[in-house]
Amino acid sequence: METVQWKVEGMDCNTCALNIHKYLEKQGMKNVKVNFATGDVIFDPGEIFSKEKISNGIHDLGYTVTGEEIASRINPKTSNFKNFLSTHLQRFWFCLPFTLLLSLHMIPGVHIHWLMNPWLQLGLAVPVYFVGMNFFGRSAWKSIRNSMPNMNVLIALGATAAFLYSLYGTLSGQAEQFMFYETAATIITLVFLGNYLEHASIASTQRALNKLAKSQKVMAHMIAFDDEHKEQIFSVENTQLRVGDLLLIKSGEQVPIDCKILWGDVHVNEAIITGESLPVHKYAKDKLIGGSMITDGTVKTQVTAVGNDTVLSGIINMVKKAQGEKPPMQLLADKISAVFIPVVMGIAVVTLIINWIVLNDFTPALMRSIAVLVIACPCAMGLATPAAIAVGLGRAAKTGILFRNATSLETFRNIQQVVFDKTGTLTTGKFVISDYACKVVEDAEFKKIAYSLEKYSSHPIAKSITAEWKTKDEIRWKKIEEIKGMGMKAADDEGNTWQAGSFKVAEKMTEDHKHNVYIIKNDSLLGWIDVEDEVRPEAKSVIDYLHSKNIKTILLSGDRLDKCNQLGSLLGIDTVFAEQTPGQKLEKIAALNNIVPTAMVGDGINDAPALAKASLGISMNDASQIALQSAQVVLMNHGLKNLPAALGLGKHTYITIKQNLFWAFAYNIIAIPVAALGFLTPAFGALVMGLSDVVLAINSVRLFVKKVT
Repeated sequence: METVQWKVEGMDCNTCALNIHKYLEKQGMKNVKVNFATGDVIFDPGEIFSKEKISNGIHDLGYTVTGEEIASRINPKTSNFKNFLSTHLQRFWFCLPFTLLLSLHMIPGVHIHWLMNPWLQLGLAVPVYFVGMNFFGRSAWKSIRNSMPNMNVLIALGATAAFLYSLYGTLSGQAEQFMFYETAATIITLVFLGNYLEHASIASTQRALNKLAKSQKVMAHMIAFDDEHKEQIFSVENTQLRVGDLLLIKSGEQVPIDCKILWGDVHVNEAIITGESLPVHKYAKDKLIGGSMITDGTVKTQVTAVGNDTVLSGIINMVKKAQGEKPPMQLLADKISAVFIPVVMGIAVVTLIINWIVLNDFTPALMRSIAVLVIACPCAMGLATPAAIAVGLGRAAKTGILFRNATSLETFRNIQQVVFDKTGTLTTGKFVISDYACKVVEDAEFKKIAYSLEKYSSHPIAKSITAEWKTKDEIRWKKIEEIKGMGMKAADDEGNTWQAGSFKVAEKMTEDHKHNVYIIKNDSLLGWIDVEDEVRPEAKSVIDYLHSKNIKTILLSGDRLDKCNQLGSLLGIDTVFAEQTPGQKLEKIAALNNIVPTAMVGDGINDAPALAKASLGISMNDASQIALQSAQVVLMNHGLKNLPAALGLGKHTYITIKQNLFWAFAYNIIAIPVAALGFLTPAFGALVMGLSDVVLAINSVRLFVKKVT
């Protein structure tokens, strides 16, 4: 079954996320990721999976599944009809007039006697209390019923204590000593305001990802043919397209979906995917990525991927999954969050008893106890990591850097050496034949043999040879295979054995090791081919940057020693390992990892085992689904120049997480005792509690503009 991705509303703190996480795991779901900051719930279905049952279960916990067809069937009231007072902002504006009237008598110099009537105050407080309990009370009760109390338990207890204390005074005729309706109303109103500010702040951390998501739904010009085989153009939403559909895309338009050019050429701005705003010239057979912009030209294309199979969907899903990951630093905060609410309730009870004994007055003791309840903020501990990760991953995606998980962001801080593959990583991977020689057969025959062998290889050098020496008169092999680290080996119908490969296949026939490809027939050398590979213009600056950060650089390649030494010398690389087979590369990476944490940058396909073995595997590949699955970090469209940014974002995201966690712990450690000692009123405590999360969000948002390299 495919991975399930839902949006769930109603999560207010990390305890809510833990609640849903535990429920899904109990139901047999695998790889569960719950992000209360974004509302994303992602999991792999178990052997027995019913959308309706799981969605109902989440609803019973006090949360609502949205954006799913199943949700509208189960909870039509919550998904098909937006109830009045359905948002924190709407609730705040509804409660505010009542709260202001209740609080007027507290303003110095204001004496409105009729407002002091306890029954009028009760009438003004009831609507606010009803709206507050409809949200906080419901959520609190469901969380307690499921043995996972959330933050709303503290708010509901605080507001209810003040309201019932005041109601007792009103009913017993002692209103003057028990008039705290404004406290209950103010707590509810300010927490609604705080929740709104918190959600708005968190939403700002998602702006980079939201920008990508907005590019997914656009109109497309579809090409069809009428009964007379005449071309007809009509508009259709890109969500209705299917693989194989024909499209017309013109200058100034957004590429509606992944497609391949059939006719024409265009200049394309792929900044939304790669972070590079310089237009790229694309020709027939080239692929266009959905979401990119046509800056000049017109093309006819064929759809190659739709839905979740598109590059843009892959990027968005990858970032969402990564945001749901919990790096090691968050584990401590999660453990504390799981017991935070009961501990705070215990502190509130102790505060009430001790202050009552010391002050010999129940009223101020109760107010201090309520202040403890409403100022405590478990959200801050739960939000510290997700907020920073959301911004770090969002900025990375916008720059053309994709992190498979949040842990890889943190791993960057420990990297002390970076290993580079050569071909396609430090070089462009675009080869041209610079020279060749053959003294046994005619040139035309030699080219045909080389083309027929290399046609079946995926190696960049082989592709360059087949591109230049393409012919229709190719040899049909009886058997052909690619031997990793060696080259191609084939057999024809006459029993002859043919090979095209590195010096290793020809070392018994010649001592000349300076050529790239050797062509062999039946253990006899026919000739050799030399190709040239251009060095990436940004390679030198990237190596220099790593050296400036005291990070050791290593070249690990299967290419010849003299060519690797030449490149290493040109770029200033510290250590060179040449003529390595994939197996030897794997062993070398394992050995390097044992010394210090090591990152490897490779092409994402040929180097997959080594990338997986490294402390951090960084894929250098075109924007494709293969690239998205081959490493922990993907630099889109051969974006080697983005390696310093990836390194910097990893380190600065980790710094931001540490800052956020420090604030979260420090806030609660200081605020709770201050409230218990009577230095904060419940109303002020509610406001401070709401703003504490905003501080974390603002600190996290700084990552959008912070210099990281």
